[in-house]
Amino acid sequence: MRSNRATVRAGVSMAAALPMIAGALALGIPAAHAADTPARDALAGTKPAWATAKADKGATADSARVNARVYLAGRDRAGLAAYAKAVSDPGSPLYGKFLSAKKAQARFGATKAQVSAVKSWLKSAGLQITGVTSHYVAVSGDVAAVEKAFGTQMHNFAKGAKTYRAPAKTASVPAGLQGAVLTVTGLDSAPHKSTHDDQLPPPDAVFKNSGPFSSYYGSKIATTLPDAYGQKIPYAIKGYTGKQLRAAYGAGTYTGKHVRVAITDAYASPTIAFDAGKYAVKNGDAAWTTGQLHQALPKNYTKTEECGAAGWYGEETLDVEAVHAVAPSADVTYVGAASCYDDDLLDSLSKVVDQHLADIVSNSWGDVEANQTPDLAAAYDQVFQLGAVQGIGFYFSSGDNGDEVAHTKTKQVDTPANSAWVTAVGGTSLAVGKGDKYQWETGWGTEKATLSADGKSWTNFPGAYTSGAGGGTSKTVPQPYYQKNVVPKALATANNAAGNRVVPDIAAIADPNTGFLVGQTQTFPDGTEQYSEYRIGGTSLAAPVIAAVQALAQEAGGGKAIGFANPSIYAQYGKKGVFHDVTDEPTGTDLAVARIDFVNGFDAAGGLATSVRSLGKDSSLSAVKGYDDVTGVGSPADGYVQSYRRH
Repeated sequence: MRSNRATVRAGVSMAAALPMIAGALALGIPAAHAADTPARDALAGTKPAWATAKADKGATADSARVNARVYLAGRDRAGLAAYAKAVSDPGSPLYGKFLSAKKAQARFGATKAQVSAVKSWLKSAGLQITGVTSHYVAVSGDVAAVEKAFGTQMHNFAKGAKTYRAPAKTASVPAGLQGAVLTVTGLDSAPHKSTHDDQLPPPDAVFKNSGPFSSYYGSKIATTLPDAYGQKIPYAIKGYTGKQLRAAYGAGTYTGKHVRVAITDAYASPTIAFDAGKYAVKNGDAAWTTGQLHQALPKNYTKTEECGAAGWYGEETLDVEAVHAVAPSADVTYVGAASCYDDDLLDSLSKVVDQHLADIVSNSWGDVEANQTPDLAAAYDQVFQLGAVQGIGFYFSSGDNGDEVAHTKTKQVDTPANSAWVTAVGGTSLAVGKGDKYQWETGWGTEKATLSADGKSWTNFPGAYTSGAGGGTSKTVPQPYYQKNVVPKALATANNAAGNRVVPDIAAIADPNTGFLVGQTQTFPDGTEQYSEYRIGGTSLAAPVIAAVQALAQEAGGGKAIGFANPSIYAQYGKKGVFHDVTDEPTGTDLAVARIDFVNGFDAAGGLATSVRSLGKDSSLSAVKGYDDVTGVGSPADGYVQSYRRH
């Protein structure tokens, strides 16, 4: 399961990502004077691509209300990006020379004079200041004031079957602000939110898996069911546990001791401490120690119905339990957002960075790239860069809908996984055999066929595509330097001759048919709330697993923060024993498992459904030898964690 930030991130208030005022504004030029200056600086990307002349339905009423955020660019926007790159690159003399949160803010954050100038300018246009942080100035006002402030006209535009407000031309700010504004978000009213995908059932209604199960891959063969691909197939895994995953990904004796991991999602499960504690004891993980699990939560939650808050409880549970299963000694902080909207999710990420709550941050949510506007991309990237200079690395699930064609009718990647400043985590189907021995992995991609009425064949085998690891080539993000000479040219240039970002970077277990056992308090049909366990998957499993593996690697490196990991991950590509090179046919033939499910999701009263699930069938994406857009450089092998040891 993966939280969809679009489903979960809709309705960003008018949040603007202002580049923090640079040198000249520090001189204290009054914003009111700047507002009277004819020269203006455009804020690229503030007019969405869907706001076309053809879709234009006329001017928005002057009295309509807008909530926005003006993000501050800081003292040295270019310097921030340059330093973030330098401290993350193993080939740089500045590698690993991270700054404290306080020093990062002092070096790259906005000055008081810049913030004052931005506030003065916004007030002079008739906007009300509703909040100020080190990252942005939040404002509210009518359309007339917004148009005055940002030098544009607000129109209504058709987008699909709905109509949304958006700037009719690119927004701008007075040139007298000297680059203080990074961007502004919230000018368009289209939903900007994240979601968690359907791989994880909602906790408010109980979900259970039916058996039979395999306890390890191939331990129980479906001898009474039809063949698939010319052979008898095993039943799906009951759900791997920490011991099996640690063995598969080379944990060795490392446990993540003295390493801090943060997890961001929306809302917060009221039973997380109980569930995580009980799960660990029942499934052979080390017991949580006092003070090992923390929560950093907002004062109030919003949009709980729109965002499906209950569904996020399960996401948090999966993330917390998966991190602890693989890195049982790591300190875990859950950071809950007030809603699934981008502004609230950005606040959670900023909280991790501003307070340096952890060195490793797992994020199992996102949206499709087509819904990501350049203004929001700039705001996210700024947070990721501020994290990088402090030695904080962000890990994002790549998505659960493959190339997204079946989901959106358009081939595209997911965001924020598409950012050049995060580690995008793809997904695999994992076979762990007897004695916790790693057997193989395929790219995660599922085709499903049901048992025929007479029980003698699979109907329309191998069936229809259902889900798979997200991946592909970005249409908007240029190719980062670390992917050059590793990512095949055909992938990098799929949307742009100059080369673009390809997702993912690395991968781990995601297929729910070879998934992870999770324990959660759910509501049973009789109305009681009880703890129960079920198997789950999605790239929202892969992300916390990789985050946990990174905690092991950081411990192996003597506790030194890894920071933004992509440059080091790609630098190790091709080294013997570091990565499992994942392909879709690791045994030389097609693979599948059998599943029997409760029709009602709880018990046999509603009947049983029998199906065959093929492995390694991810939409138009394929896991092939070398780098690919399903699993990136591959999954961590026995030598991965060890490769971070300092000699």
